[in-house]
Amino acid sequence: MLQKKSKVVVGLSGGVDSAVTAYLLKQQGYEVIGIFMKNWEDDDDSEYCSSRVDFVDAAAVADVLGIEIEHVNFAAEYRDRVFAEFLREYQAGRTPNPDILCNAEIKFKAFLDHAFALGAEKIATGHYARVRQNADSGLFELLKGLDPSKDQSYFLHRLTQTQLSKTLFPVGELHKTEVRRIAAEIGLPNAKKKDSTGICFIGERPFREFLNRYIAKEAGPIRDAKGRVIGQHVGLSFYTLGQRQGLGIGGIKEKGAQKGGGEHAPWFVARKDMANNTLWVVQGHDHPWLQSHQLTAQNASWVAGSPPMQTTIAAKTRYRQTDAACTVQSMSADSCTLHFETPQWAVTPGQSAVLYDGDVCLGGAVIDSCNG
Repeated sequence: MLQKKSKVVVGLSGGVDSAVTAYLLKQQGYEVIGIFMKNWEDDDDSEYCSSRVDFVDAAAVADVLGIEIEHVNFAAEYRDRVFAEFLREYQAGRTPNPDILCNAEIKFKAFLDHAFALGAEKIATGHYARVRQNADSGLFELLKGLDPSKDQSYFLHRLTQTQLSKTLFPVGELHKTEVRRIAAEIGLPNAKKKDSTGICFIGERPFREFLNRYIAKEAGPIRDAKGRVIGQHVGLSFYTLGQRQGLGIGGIKEKGAQKGGGEHAPWFVARKDMANNTLWVVQGHDHPWLQSHQLTAQNASWVAGSPPMQTTIAAKTRYRQTDAACTVQSMSADSCTLHFETPQWAVTPGQSAVLYDGDVCLGGAVIDSCNG
């Protein structure tokens, strides 16, 4: 008697990574069903909304692979669980990372629940990460994807033991070039489609224009490190620490300064004073105000279900940053304080500090404060 194949539901986004994920699982003998998640519907008719095009691409992939595809609308869950929090954080002057929340609340919660309702045993996505079960502890571990330039474990650090135990990341074992090669070889229609770069619901829209529709803006002064007013900001929510573009200020000359004496060094956002509605900026990438040796982070989520025991680890304070060695000064179920030997640049409240032990992602927490 033939054994019934395990059913896996794949999140088909219309991109090449999830398409190759579905193909690889089918090759491994799984019964594969595709689900296209629609998470945003406020401005479907805008030029920036790629949802329709993405669904057409996902359906074309399903057709080539000979699998079923279902269109599921999670817009209400997304608005309640992700977007509302995103706006709260921006209004408080922080810079959130909605992709992290989207993974924890939608892709690996609402989507997972839906997949189980369809009788699936596992779900799969096109993320560049890996999952393994530790033979000694029995716990599931989240590992970096094998392609260092594409690793997405940073965005997945809030996944729980239950979620990881039910998840497959086939392309996490591959380099992106290999994924594209497979897609071309099997004739997938989206083999050359460019990677999406926008925040999950904003897509390719101009960010300030998008935020404008949801957040009240109150203009105020821009001050330099000496306290001089050198410009006007359009609302503190629209700026993030380390930002260099779009400040609307040029070089400021000191009295009697030599021509070409460094007054044209670029300006960076260094502090946001919400109480006084003031944006503080400094000149030069290496200004002391942009360097932090220590940070405290709250609202922690640990992959193992409890805080890591290691005291010497590495951390990323933003995506695409190389891991920085640090010492754990305090650690609890909900927070951590980290000290870095080398100062970290533009550590930003609202972003996540994600901890690593080599390739193993231990979890992370939302940055609350930092100091030099």
